[in-house]
Amino acid sequence: MFKEDMLKGQTLLITGGGSGLGLAMAQRLGGLGAKIGICGRRAEPLKAAVETMRAAGGQAAWATCDVRDPAQVETMVDQLEAELGPMSGLVNNAAGNFLSPAEDLSYNAFNSVVQIVLYGTYNATQALGRRWIERGAKQHHVLSIITTYAWMGSSFVLPSACAKAGVLALSRSLAIEWATYGIRFNTIAPGPFPTEGAFSRLMPPGAQKQLEEANPLGRFGEPHELADLAAYLFSPMAAYINGETVTIDGGEWLRHGQEFSSFTDMPREQLKAMMAAMKPKKG
Repeated sequence: MFKEDMLKGQTLLITGGGSGLGLAMAQRLGGLGAKIGICGRRAEPLKAAVETMRAAGGQAAWATCDVRDPAQVETMVDQLEAELGPMSGLVNNAAGNFLSPAEDLSYNAFNSVVQIVLYGTYNATQALGRRWIERGAKQHHVLSIITTYAWMGSSFVLPSACAKAGVLALSRSLAIEWATYGIRFNTIAPGPFPTEGAFSRLMPPGAQKQLEEANPLGRFGEPHELADLAAYLFSPMAAYINGETVTIDGGEWLRHGQEFSSFTDMPREQLKAMMAAMKPKKG
């Protein structure tokens, strides 16, 4: 359905683009002709991702960056624009999440997720938005990855729910405020998409089959499906879509509501033991 050069002329920055859904979007958007810049905290996956995209004939570059730090974000954008040219679009994908009862959250645990998801989105959006406004060019697009519980809330992922709700509010606010500069804002709200990093923190052992069967379509999403949706939203076909959230979850939220609320059916001590067993081991 998409022409191979559909996104030719666009230069896109994808935060958290070295793995998971960020990588899937980077590869798909790059395969449709866009120049791709990716960033993240670890150099190894970023380097490997760019090498793969270049081997496939694409133009791509990478830079390490902690999106929580505005100075690092500015330096990263400078570096990638020096290599690829001025950015025309942004995908706010960098995120962090884990399961925890709210009463057991530490300040640092809450703060870390909110800093990555909400502050990271703000930092990247502000860095590019100011450049675009100063340059006076039109036809820019910011796409942010949120969740269905951004508007519903959800048990046991309180920091993520708060942060994603903030990203949704940011996107809807700037969709109006910055439309005068030719900058569009949209969001994608994915349901469960299997990725190694997210599922190790959010998928209790033995729960995958049950959760798949509970989805109205009887399965989880596949990364290429989300990547195709992102490609459409960056395409000329979507030029009049602004301030919208597109849900891609097989109908899960309509059927079940809050994504993790079913865990309240378990005895709380049993639930806490399960979550503790899922925490990454130190060292």
